[in-house]
Amino acid sequence: MTLLFAGRRALAQKSRWISKSITMQRYNMARSASSAADTFEKVGVVGLGLMGHGICQVAATSSVHSSVVAYEAEQTFLDKGRSRIESSLSTMVSKGRMTQDDADAALASIVFTTDIDALQDADFIVEAVIENLDLKRDLYGNLGSLCKPETIFASNTSSLSITEMAYMSGRPEQFLGVHFFNPVQIMKLVEVARTEFTSPEVFEKAYQWVHHIGKVPVKCNDTPGFIVNRLLVPSMAQAMLMCGQFLHFFTIPFFFFFFGLIYNSFSFQNLHFSSWTDRNDASVHDIDISMKLGAGHPMGPLHLADYVGLDTCYYILKGWTEKYPDEPSFVVPQCLKEKVDQGDLGRKTGKGFYHWDGDKRGDPV
Repeated sequence: MTLLFAGRRALAQKSRWISKSITMQRYNMARSASSAADTFEKVGVVGLGLMGHGICQVAATSSVHSSVVAYEAEQTFLDKGRSRIESSLSTMVSKGRMTQDDADAALASIVFTTDIDALQDADFIVEAVIENLDLKRDLYGNLGSLCKPETIFASNTSSLSITEMAYMSGRPEQFLGVHFFNPVQIMKLVEVARTEFTSPEVFEKAYQWVHHIGKVPVKCNDTPGFIVNRLLVPSMAQAMLMCGQFLHFFTIPFFFFFFGLIYNSFSFQNLHFSSWTDRNDASVHDIDISMKLGAGHPMGPLHLADYVGLDTCYYILKGWTEKYPDEPSFVVPQCLKEKVDQGDLGRKTGKGFYHWDGDKRGDPV
């Protein structure tokens, strides 16, 4: 009797599990169909570098677009981007993360081109070219006059002003930021940044698009570094200040600096000279191990800076200090500037705060 009761109970539990599974399958199928209907039909990606090829691949593998246009101005860069996508898809197939048929279908949905006219009827275009404002100015000027009036533009910039680029496009209400993280195929977060001019409908559609391609969007305003880099880059700079020298910007009139200060006319608000201070508070090793074991970070700030690229950290901080001179958290560490000047850029060059052998980190320098 007990066995009969247990058997019936197990059968009932199995039936409920099957029913629940069917319901979830139907829900996911309906959600997928709804996503395909609600999202952009044709997506364009400009730039197939480190970030752009990943964005292109993720958009293609989401299966919610009729086509993805991958544009590069030069054939060499286009071929390199395509090779990266093919290699990444091959790796995913070999690891069982997708079938060969799905990989082939994703690749077939991408239109690789050096003809910018192929973007004219795109519904949504993500720009992922290098962080050069003059280059972006020319690009958005061309796209603004080329694309249909409804096309929405988004920049993957991590440090430049979304508002400035929105003006360049000539359609600020249809412009926003979608900041992916490297490697795009793995990292789930995307910061969706709006300006004061971004249309609420445009913002919501782009926000939902991030959901549709399998990422996790977060909302923020057009602020330097958005959320992650605004917190992360200054923290890396503070770690650099602890282990070396730092450069901070003041304002003192040149005449008063060399020929004395007249008390009644001197103002600390008018300081303008560079102050160099050697702090040497802690070693590279001890700073990084402290943040790993004390704060639970997967890697220390100096290890991370090396991994990201010291040149990237430097140009972000340099741009911020020039544009926001009154923000005290934006400083350029002297040890960072010296390493960049010497060509020691971290992982990519084999030496930064650490020695590197490819992607394998060695001892501190």
